[in-house]
Amino acid sequence: MNKHFLSLADANLPELKNERICPSVEPTVLGPGSSVVIDLGNHYVGTLSFRMEPHTEYIDAPVRLLVRFCEVERELCDDYSTYNGWLCRSWLQDEVVNIDFPGIYTMPRRYAARYVRIDVLYTPKKLVLSDFVFTATSAVSLSDLRAVRIDDPELAAIDRVAVNTLKNCMQRVFEDGPKRDRRLWIGDLRLEALANYYTFGDTSLVKRCLYLFAAAERNEHGFMPGYVYENPRFVSGYWFLIDYSLLYVCSLCDYYMHVGDGDTMRELYATARSIVDAAVRSLDSDGIIKAPTSDEDIFIDWCVGLEKKTALHGVYLYTLDLWCRAISAAGYTEDAAYYSDLLSKGREAARCHLVSADGRVVNDRDGGQHSVHSAAWLTLGGVFCEDEARFALDAAMTDENSLKPFTPYMHHYAVEAMLKAGMNKEADAYMRHIWGGMVKTGTDTFFEAYVPADPDFSPYDDRKVNSMCHAWSCTPTYLLRKYMIS
Repeated sequence: MNKHFLSLADANLPELKNERICPSVEPTVLGPGSSVVIDLGNHYVGTLSFRMEPHTEYIDAPVRLLVRFCEVERELCDDYSTYNGWLCRSWLQDEVVNIDFPGIYTMPRRYAARYVRIDVLYTPKKLVLSDFVFTATSAVSLSDLRAVRIDDPELAAIDRVAVNTLKNCMQRVFEDGPKRDRRLWIGDLRLEALANYYTFGDTSLVKRCLYLFAAAERNEHGFMPGYVYENPRFVSGYWFLIDYSLLYVCSLCDYYMHVGDGDTMRELYATARSIVDAAVRSLDSDGIIKAPTSDEDIFIDWCVGLEKKTALHGVYLYTLDLWCRAISAAGYTEDAAYYSDLLSKGREAARCHLVSADGRVVNDRDGGQHSVHSAAWLTLGGVFCEDEARFALDAAMTDENSLKPFTPYMHHYAVEAMLKAGMNKEADAYMRHIWGGMVKTGTDTFFEAYVPADPDFSPYDDRKVNSMCHAWSCTPTYLLRKYMIS
């Protein structure tokens, strides 16, 4: 652990802003087996308090309640006893609480919710619940939001939900999800930071997260952990993902290009360069990047059965491109020339070994698999001219046998690739299909995973543990503000 970088991260710890949400709920008389549902009116992150009083007679035993916090309405009726996912059951937001005396009761933990359901498990006498208050927290406020005019109602709704998703994930760090896992992941950080530059503009929180990762321990190959813990104390993560480590470099480059903070670039330059050099050491004899140990060291997407070697090379090229532009602007001209040469060689290697003769992104390294992921990442890595990129992307998206993204994380990069290829109409339609599809479910925030043909899909084998407010799904507000409505 690098204590110097950790101290710089702590110097940028935000003071969270509180907002009191007082739902319009009349005092409710309840007995054993009865329940009440509180609608907060929007998705929030924070703590709940309420008043419990006897109805007519003194309550001469503890009152036992089951309190469930639900991010979307369908969760109100989920049967948690049937949960069989491989993530810990304790991530589900239900609590059994015992209240010994009448008065105000404050729930002990922070929750992410639009709805709260309270079931009375045991009580000797009827009781009254009232004075519900949800104290929402975030590092930012909607009053900080940079206003933008969006005349299209569907796109305006997508932007509103994206902004709410981002706001609720901006806490002590850019959390991946306020329900689960509540930690800082590189992939989420990169997309949250991009959205933040165009909305709330909280650059101190970006800086804090960059330093937190710089403080983390590396693996034997020189790559960063994909995530870190920072509360109640700093702990490095245990999953070292090559693509995420490279995206840390992208995050630093984005930060410098948006903020112009030369001091932070100088502080973190050696950290970022060491990651780029670790990637260069991972090139095979054909100049294609590979995982040093196994494909489990690459994320790309939760898509079932996805081969990731080609997409990883695209991430490598994409990173080199951003790195060269940023360090050239920062005055590291000799290094920029060195890495620019590597970028050119990497693109040529991709054209030789990863693209088929007919222009599709199909090759032996991925076992002949066709995927939107590979086509998108090679496009973003600058392997194709615009016409070639349009062909490769269209071929992958229209092939009924090709693999398609499962997460808004990869949906984002697919849209960015379309925009880079000049496929603006296709990007617009894609955004309306994916994020607009989520809006049509009535959600206030965007989901961790979204497969329109399989609404119950979960990377964890049970939808009930899915995060329904997830950082990596917030980027429509960035895509709209940067590319589509300017």
